[in-house]
Amino acid sequence: MLTKFETKSNRVKGLSFHSKRPWILASLHSGVVQLWDYRMGTLIDRFDEHDGPVRGVHFHKSQPLFVSGGDDYKIKVWNYKLHRCLFTLLGHLDYIRTVQFHHEYPWIVSASDDQTIRIWNWQSRTCISVLTGHNHYVMCALFHPKEDLIVSASLDQTVRVWDISAMRKKTVSPADDILRLSQMNADFFGGVDAVVKYVLEGHDRGVNWASFHPTLPLIVSGADDRQVKIWRMNDTKAWEVDTLRGHMNNVSCVFFHPRQDIIVSNSEDKSIRVWDSTKRTGLQTFRREHDRFWILAAHPEMNLLAAGHDSGMIVFKLERERPAFSVSGDSLYYVKDRFLRFFGYSSQKDTQVIPIRRPGSNNLNQSSKTLSYSPTENAVLICSDTDGGSYELYIVPKDSFGRGDTVQDAKRGVGGSAVFVARNRFAVLEKSSNQVLVKNLKNEIVKKSALPVVTDAIFYAGTGNLLCRAEDKVVIFDLQQRIVLGDLQTSLVRYVVWSNDMESIALLSKHSIIIADKKLVHRCTLHETIRVKSGAWDDNGVFIYTTLTHIKYCLPNGDSGIIRTLDVPLYITKIFGNTVFCLDRDGKNCPIIIDSTEYIFKLSLLRKRYDQVMSMIRNSELCGQAMIAYLQQKGFPEVALHFVKDERTRFNLALESGNIQVAVASAKEIDEKDQWYRLGVEALRQGNAGIVEYAYQRTKNFERLSFLYLITGNLDKLSKMMKIAEVKNDVMGQFHDALYLGDIRERVKILENAGHLPLAYITATVHGLPDVAERLAAELGDNVPSLPEGKSASLLIPPRPILCGGDWPLLMVMKGIFEGGLDNAGKGGHEEYEDAADADWGEELEIVDVENLQNGDISMVLEDEEVHEENDEGGWDLEDLDLPADVDTPKTAANARSLVFIAPTAGMPVSQIWVQKSSFAAEHAAAGNFDSAMRLLSRQLGIRNFTPLKQLFMDLHMGSQTYLRAFSSAPVISVAIERGWSESASSNVRDPPALVFNFSQLEEKLKAGYKATTAGKFIEALRLFLSILHTIPLIVVESRREVDEVKELIIIVKEYVLGLQMELKKKELKDNPIRQQELAAYFTHCNLQLPHLRLALWNAMTVCYKAGNLTTAANFARRLLETNPTSENQAKPARQVLQAAERNMRDVTQLNYDFRNPFVVCGATYVPIYRGQKDITCPYCSSHFVPLQEGQLCTVCDLAVVGSDASGLLCSPSQIR
Repeated sequence: MLTKFETKSNRVKGLSFHSKRPWILASLHSGVVQLWDYRMGTLIDRFDEHDGPVRGVHFHKSQPLFVSGGDDYKIKVWNYKLHRCLFTLLGHLDYIRTVQFHHEYPWIVSASDDQTIRIWNWQSRTCISVLTGHNHYVMCALFHPKEDLIVSASLDQTVRVWDISAMRKKTVSPADDILRLSQMNADFFGGVDAVVKYVLEGHDRGVNWASFHPTLPLIVSGADDRQVKIWRMNDTKAWEVDTLRGHMNNVSCVFFHPRQDIIVSNSEDKSIRVWDSTKRTGLQTFRREHDRFWILAAHPEMNLLAAGHDSGMIVFKLERERPAFSVSGDSLYYVKDRFLRFFGYSSQKDTQVIPIRRPGSNNLNQSSKTLSYSPTENAVLICSDTDGGSYELYIVPKDSFGRGDTVQDAKRGVGGSAVFVARNRFAVLEKSSNQVLVKNLKNEIVKKSALPVVTDAIFYAGTGNLLCRAEDKVVIFDLQQRIVLGDLQTSLVRYVVWSNDMESIALLSKHSIIIADKKLVHRCTLHETIRVKSGAWDDNGVFIYTTLTHIKYCLPNGDSGIIRTLDVPLYITKIFGNTVFCLDRDGKNCPIIIDSTEYIFKLSLLRKRYDQVMSMIRNSELCGQAMIAYLQQKGFPEVALHFVKDERTRFNLALESGNIQVAVASAKEIDEKDQWYRLGVEALRQGNAGIVEYAYQRTKNFERLSFLYLITGNLDKLSKMMKIAEVKNDVMGQFHDALYLGDIRERVKILENAGHLPLAYITATVHGLPDVAERLAAELGDNVPSLPEGKSASLLIPPRPILCGGDWPLLMVMKGIFEGGLDNAGKGGHEEYEDAADADWGEELEIVDVENLQNGDISMVLEDEEVHEENDEGGWDLEDLDLPADVDTPKTAANARSLVFIAPTAGMPVSQIWVQKSSFAAEHAAAGNFDSAMRLLSRQLGIRNFTPLKQLFMDLHMGSQTYLRAFSSAPVISVAIERGWSESASSNVRDPPALVFNFSQLEEKLKAGYKATTAGKFIEALRLFLSILHTIPLIVVESRREVDEVKELIIIVKEYVLGLQMELKKKELKDNPIRQQELAAYFTHCNLQLPHLRLALWNAMTVCYKAGNLTTAANFARRLLETNPTSENQAKPARQVLQAAERNMRDVTQLNYDFRNPFVVCGATYVPIYRGQKDITCPYCSSHFVPLQEGQLCTVCDLAVVGSDASGLLCSPSQIR
């Protein structure tokens, strides 16, 4: 069983599929009727007017109607488009069990517990016949799909067949007068419309369901005696043919499958059973744990079934309908019915090749699942679910094409899935042992390989490779080398589609598609709400796929879209240009012509093939809001601009692409305040002061206009703005303008006119206008305000702008391909104000001289608006700023018009260039990209502990930048410092960053470390040596010789760190003389400088001698003398120890130390690892460790993880070259 959809709800008592749409009705025991979309898995609607359980429900075949019958004795007819009940049919006196529309006439048949069957006319809304005869509840009544019959089942243990031909004749108005007369007689004298044709007796208990065969004269019934009975009928009689036994409880529902020779039944024993209707044997049983089944329904057109149970319903298929197929070059091999067929794409000929299964074997759920083809050997592998998964291998004879009737014996085997991996080798998955068996064409095992993950299916992944599917990921496994080439986390993958060049792969899950490359490096993921069915790659690298309802495309960046809708599900096999070859569920090859314009256009944009984009814009019918939105989203508003006629959309796109000219033209067409405001904001951002001024004038935004003149330093216009404010009696605007201009007398005058005499007096006094101050003091009399003592006043004047007037200077840049080739769209707008360019319109604001007008005189002029409109010469039309129609919108400066049009996009930050060009961790850290630096160190040296490196990273980053201050108001500018920079170098080529650490510093530190060791300052020496180890990963050197020196330095420093750590540990263990002797002994085996080795040997000799271990002490003495010590202080005691040992050759205690056997010391446990014993190393400092330390942090360098994989130190460009 393939479950397609499942619901959780109250007990489901009635089900009905819609004939065309993916809908199913479920009537519930709670009284609700639910309408579900089983394809999307969503509840579309619910109808709950019934009182009590609804046991019967049925869709009309062609009208937007359904009927329901419930325990409230009501039959309701609903219109699902109007979401309401149209009418209720009353007449039954007890629960209604089933309702059904007739396939042709406007009839409904209903069965009820009142022991009757009623036929209703839903158009006249009346009961047209009552069928009586049963003497117990009638559990079900159904029309025959073709003939004038009804079958009913009742708890009186009978099945009755009723003849309703008389009713049909009555409905179809007779042409013959005599017939019409006889019909009238029948109507008057109570003629019978429906008569019992047969009564079928044979069940021992009440019968719950009976239904007709769609084409044959058969009936099937199910009853409380747990039996399913098949009955045959002819014109005169009906009889029992057979009984199917197997259910363990009452059989609830049973019917013949509409398209296969099977019977499906379900029961209160919580099972659905499938029976062979010809052999009368059980085929399959599907069980639920806790839910009894009540009802079954079959889709009228498709191979879908539904079953209702105690806690919901399921929509399911009995078997897969996807034909197994394999594409090889120009040909397709696929399985249809019981034959292997061949289809040639170029010839479009379909040929039967060979039969593939013994005729007579029942093929329910044993159909071919996958097919794999080897073209050189002409061999076919067919896998199915038979026996828990098996395969059949056929060698197709060359001469069998066209005949396809010779039955050949296949080589069979058991396996989860099987697939060709080479010309004459195929792999079979053995799930029980999780291994792959590689077999030859004789079906003999050649090789076995254990798989790296628990695999439940295998797919082809190139010669010798397998794609293994685990529950939550897929891996590519190389069968030869037995290594994993790549892996990827995915939901359960159902199908795998490789591109023709095997460079890309599409992994198809139920509701998603993952696109990756051949190493399974993820590119994009696509999610679908409807099930994904199939897919193939076209020649452009676009993945074309089908869902249940659409053919769609997926671009390499993950953008997708619909190409066309589908009426039935199709499976894409191959794509040639605009032709998509598909297989349908009946195994027919259907070539479909698709329109690829949309996705080719998007692909060209994605791949920056702008010449193609241009030609497509000119020649194709591409348009629509979706395409405009796509271009906007992808950052090509200037391209979208050429598709658009609507002025508002053009305006928005023009602003987005920075095309001020087009925006001005559109704003003039729209002429709304909001558009002018937005145009002003964009023009201000671009520094186009002329257009900003024009936009503010159009919206009469005087405050912004004044501020614009202030920041552009246009004081003449600012003073005119002040006069306009005075004329308009806008006191605050006038005061602001006076403030901007620094005009003291005007400010005093404004304050005086506004009645603020104290403020006017203070302003005049502070700014040194004694004559005005005296006049105001006289007016104020005793109310003269006092000024604070000892304050020095300063004049409040705005600073002069740095850039006076005019537009911002623009860079000279080449026009982009889209602007150059497509600018015809905006031509009209440009030419319109070409002449106005020389008119220096900015100065001519049509503001007439108002010097001689007093405030009072203007109020009269402004009283009557209409006078202005009629008479151009009478008065100052200051309200409207009177910008005449012929003075048009400004542009950029005339001399630069042809080339200067838009600022270029920002360049790439230096830090990003450094990161892109470099594989050195130090340079990534200098660029501030600590993440990638850490990843590089982890990959190259196995470093996992970055705490010691934190400060070094910070130093590198700070040291590769310097910072400049431009203005007090501007932010600090950071400037990159480059290594090897010179004045002659090109400004376009970026050198790598300057690094604060270099090799010579490390050499200095090494000398300091040696010095501290000699002086016995072990803690200081250890700090210096560790500092060297931590810095080495972050230095860059030039030559190969220096690389060798760096690697040598790591070994030297590592030996000292290990030795000093042991010496410090020895000092801690004062109460453990044996361990002290061992650590002193191991110290002598570190690779030290000669003076330090002598000190270490002297130290070990002394410790051992004092502890009475004379033999061991003599060994150290001998080694010390072999170094030819220059100091007699060392040589003399050594000779004395040798003499003492010769007299008494013994050791008091046993040490874990054998000087005769070469060894290295474990960096963590400080025990010897003798030659031949297993050890592991640190990938960075190469210190040795006992195997137990694997996965732990290295105690020597304190950076890397012991035993981890690493590619090695990378510190010079010479290593990369």
